[in-house]
Amino acid sequence: MAIQPRRWVRNRLRLRAMGEWQRLAEATGGMTLRRLRELQDDARGLRRSADRFIASAQSRLDSVQRPVDLADLPRGTDWRWRPPFLSTRIAPSGIAAPASGTWLGEQAAVWHDCPAGALILRQMPNRGAADLAPFGLLLETLGFSGSYLSVSVTLPDAARDGLTRAHIIRLDVTLTVERPMSIYARLNIGHGPNTDTLLRHLGDIAPGPEPVAREIEFDLHYVEMNEKRLEKLWLDLIFEAPQMNAVRIRDLFLSRHLRADV
Repeated sequence: MAIQPRRWVRNRLRLRAMGEWQRLAEATGGMTLRRLRELQDDARGLRRSADRFIASAQSRLDSVQRPVDLADLPRGTDWRWRPPFLSTRIAPSGIAAPASGTWLGEQAAVWHDCPAGALILRQMPNRGAADLAPFGLLLETLGFSGSYLSVSVTLPDAARDGLTRAHIIRLDVTLTVERPMSIYARLNIGHGPNTDTLLRHLGDIAPGPEPVAREIEFDLHYVEMNEKRLEKLWLDLIFEAPQMNAVRIRDLFLSRHLRADV
């Protein structure tokens, strides 16, 4: 790669300036009060410029669409999707003390039986280098006194188009928790007057320095669904014993593929 002289010089100047301010920070004890005031004014001006750059850079990074596909989707995958609240900025970006059934965006709703609605649901920018989704969803419970809490995600019409009992729907989810929590995923399939469900346990999720990734599959072979009368598909994430916790969904990716012939 060819060296760009101007960029090299600018990088060297920035590094030299950073080193100079580090040296000055360590030398304040030997400075006169007048010199301290002069440098303090300079530092405040530098901080304002740095803050403007950080805000502008973050706004640009937040607006960039990151890759929407996972790298290891099964061969024959014929549909893939990430909910809009993880892909684009939504307004409002959060709701506090929501009533059961309140929607965040067009395809996510929160369901609970807490009388005080002691929870907060909000969209948060993802800023980790490994994050595939531009945004995450943060669910905070503050003295939650209900017996159940779930977030439902409505799947788009394309998920139903051509769907058969030979399909497997795959869920890839990445999340973090503040305290240990057991989480379930339930796929709901509405066909005619009936609704069939498939329940899977994501596991007992523990807090840690790195997000927890889970991959599960819903095999539609076990659903007695009427393929010609499919009306609605939705996914429920069910949070067990959520009394005081914070769950951040960093990614949720759904795909489908045909079951391999045996």
